[in-house]
Amino acid sequence: MSGSNSGRPPDDSGDDRPRQDRGAGNPRTTREPRRSGSDSDGVSIENDGVVRWFLETNDENVVLVRDILSSVAIVAVIGLILFTVSGIWPPLVAVESGSMQPHMEKGDLIFVVDENRFVGDGAVAGTGVVTLEQGRESGYTKFGMAGDVIVYRPNGNAAETPVIHRAHFWVEEDEKWVNTKASDKIVGDKTCDEVANCPAPYAGFVTKGDHNGGYDQQRSHGADTSVVKSEWITGKAKYRVPWLGQIRLTFDRILGGMLVPGSPASPALQGVDPATITTPSPASPETPGSRLNGQAGIAGIASVGSAAAIGRYRR
Repeated sequence: MSGSNSGRPPDDSGDDRPRQDRGAGNPRTTREPRRSGSDSDGVSIENDGVVRWFLETNDENVVLVRDILSSVAIVAVIGLILFTVSGIWPPLVAVESGSMQPHMEKGDLIFVVDENRFVGDGAVAGTGVVTLEQGRESGYTKFGMAGDVIVYRPNGNAAETPVIHRAHFWVEEDEKWVNTKASDKIVGDKTCDEVANCPAPYAGFVTKGDHNGGYDQQRSHGADTSVVKSEWITGKAKYRVPWLGQIRLTFDRILGGMLVPGSPASPALQGVDPATITTPSPASPETPGSRLNGQAGIAGIASVGSAAAIGRYRR
């Protein structure tokens, strides 16, 4: 035995190089344990805290959640701003029918405000609504014609889809409005006795969809409602954004209203004979009341939030 090899195992050559794996032929390496909550970008929960890690990590799942939350937050902020300006909720409504054509189309998104905001000249005393009759005198117009377009609950029924139609004139209780204020082009040669809701059962507005051939207060025309009391009005139309209301209508068709049900205070706007969002009456050409990317998935989530802030209106 040589003295130089004393104390060493027989196979030990004294070489300090890493041992070779005889099976694989590669140097053996020691694997470092995986750090919990760490990313390839070096951000970790342990070193940076949960909040910073959540905001800065590039983990795909966290980025997806982060994008969804930002989209929802943006929708919420926009909704809050619109509510502050309009004074009502929802401040946006989607038109479901063509009763207000050509000034409102099916699928349009309408920005609605409280009736006592942005009041025009010649409003009916005690209300913020300018009728078509008064608008012609004062020169006040909205959506291509004189007078305000109002949103109201037909017959005051909160369970029905709201109607969005133009206020034509104000009548007093027991007034024979067919004889005193109605247009001959609309009622023809009919007398008060031949028209529903005449004489007026109480004071209120007589309304009509711009595309409809009769007043909402005539049977089988428009919204089929009585004279509209001021307390039935939930708002008045201010601005129109073409086609954007299709977001709300699409979600309603797909989900049947389960995800974004209509607000009890402002159901779908109507626009048939009335400007509701129902389908036209088979008996007449008028339409019921007109009742609105980072990644594709994120756009869908933001759309759901938007839909929740958009009411439906008909006729």
